[in-house]
Amino acid sequence: KRAGERGGWGNAPAGRFQGIAVVNNIGSFTAQVAEVSVTDGKLKVHRVVCAVDCGHVVNPAIVKQQIESGIVYGLSAALKGAITIDRGRVQQGNFDTYNVVRIDEMPRIDVHVIATDNAPGGIGEASVPPVAPAVANAVFAATGNRIRKLPIKLG
Repeated sequence: KRAGERGGWGNAPAGRFQGIAVVNNIGSFTAQVAEVSVTDGKLKVHRVVCAVDCGHVVNPAIVKQQIESGIVYGLSAALKGAITIDRGRVQQGNFDTYNVVRIDEMPRIDVHVIATDNAPGGIGEASVPPVAPAVANAVFAATGNRIRKLPIKLG
């Protein structure tokens, strides 16, 4: 069964669908599950759950902050990160012309730091790579359509 269907994995609420992605990036293993809904052709990301094994952790609060900020950055690229060029010039010069995910669009983010004695890995951008694939897989679960380009556009 697909995520979001009765008996599907992840126990998503009715009308929501989940997608998963796992990556080994900069020496850290990161897994994410994105929970989305698609209503009238509009995508909403409700929740992102991230588990990270970055080896021995000195300050879990900083790891959590880095993971959360990487998810925000990755979601912005996945959902809105279009760069347009006019006559050979990039049109987006700052945040007034480059659209990013705003606070009212942010999903709930849950971070789980795995306790381990492995050697420390990187954490700065460990959560960026799996966001777009997790959301794209959730969109597939919701619509049956594969996402092949970013930013994600429906319809």
